[in-house]
This record gives sequence, C-alpha cells and structure tokens, in this order.
Amino acid sequence: MFLTVLHVALGGAIGAACRFLAGLGVLRLLGQSPFPVAILVVNVIGSFLMGVFVVVAAQRGLTHLNPFVMTGLLGGFTTFSAFSLETATLIERGDLGQAGIYVVLSVGLSVGGLFLGLMIARGVLP
Repeated sequence: MFLTVLHVALGGAIGAACRFLAGLGVLRLLGQSPFPVAILVVNVIGSFLMGVFVVVAAQRGLTHLNPFVMTGLLGGFTTFSAFSLETATLIERGDLGQAGIYVVLSVGLSVGGLFLGLMIARGVLP
C-alpha cells in the first residue's frame, strides 16, 4: 500500500509540474487572454491521454500502472481527466441519466463550493 501511495505521489508531482509547464507554454504561444485557454488546453490534453491510457493499459496488461499514470500523473496534470473518464464510463454503460446528473452536480457543486470558499475567506459569510 505504501508503495502505491508513493507511485501516486511521484506521478502527481510530475503531472503538476507538466501542467505548470504546459500552461506557461500555451500562454507564451498564444499570449495572455481573458479566457482561460491554457487550462482548457491542459484539460483536453489530459482527458485525451486518459482515454488513450485506459485502452492501452487494458489491452496490454498494464493496469498495474493505473495508480502512477491515472491517479498520479494525469490526476496531477488535470483532475478533469478523471472527471471525463467517470462521465464516459457512465455513458458507455448506458447510464445517460446518471452521467448527466454527475456532470451537472460535479460542475455546479464544485463551482458553488469555490464561491462559498471565496465568500467565507473574504468575510462575507461567517
């Protein structure tokens, strides 16, 4: 168990550094924008890589790398990839209603949680 946690931590550190560098690269390439292009690009790339890895790992017997790659590396690069995978899994199972609820709740509650944190930190709410 400790070794698995270590793999997740190592992958997470690498993924977070890659996210930072990719974000800088996009900003240098496209310039500053009021629209969060860098985050969008990172989210799309991370989700794409998650899709590729899930299939390749299953086909080639590499699922033992899931903690390092999926949870750590891609999770550190963008947690949106995990959100995308869970949504796709629900859709592929035919649970379209569950997928819709998951998307709406994940986005709505996460953004709501962020605003609640902002308001509490700013002293708007006790």
